[in-house]
Amino acid sequence: MRLNIKDRKYLELAIKTAGENMEDGGGPFGAIITKGETILARAGNRVVPGHDPTAHAEVIAIRMAAEKLGTHDLSDCTIYASCEPCPMCLGAIYWAGIRRLVYASDRYTAASAGFSDNHIYEELALDNDSRSIEMVRGLKKEGDNVLKRWVDLPDKIQY
Repeated sequence: MRLNIKDRKYLELAIKTAGENMEDGGGPFGAIITKGETILARAGNRVVPGHDPTAHAEVIAIRMAAEKLGTHDLSDCTIYASCEPCPMCLGAIYWAGIRRLVYASDRYTAASAGFSDNHIYEELALDNDSRSIEMVRGLKKEGDNVLKRWVDLPDKIQY
C-alpha cells in the first residue's frame, strides 16, 4: 500500500521526532498517534535517559493518547512510527486496539544499527520450557481464582 499525503506528513513528523529525540539523548525512534486530523501524541524513545526499558516511543505515545482521550481504546487511531515496532510495541499497539500502523524503516535496518529484536521473535516461537528466560510456574489454583473472580465481576470494563 502506498502512502497518501496525510500519511506522509505524519510519518515525516515521526521521523523528525526520532532525530530530535536522538539529539536530546534518547534513542533514534519516534512515534505519532492521530485520530482523524488531530495529533494526540508525539513521543521519542526515552529508554536510556529514563532508565526505563519499556520507554519506547510507541509505548509512550500510546500512554499519552489514551490519557488524552480518557480511554484505553484507541481503535479509531493511527500510529506512525519512524521504524517498524519491536515485539513489545507491536503488542502494545494490539492491546490499544489500534488498527492502522504506518512505519518508515524496518526491523532489519534497526538490527544493523544495533537494535536487533530477532532473539525476541525467536523466543516467542518457543515453548516456555525452551526459552532462555527461566519460567517457573506455581500457585496455579490461586492465580486461576483471581481470573475466575474477574469473570464474575458484574461492573468490570472488558479490554
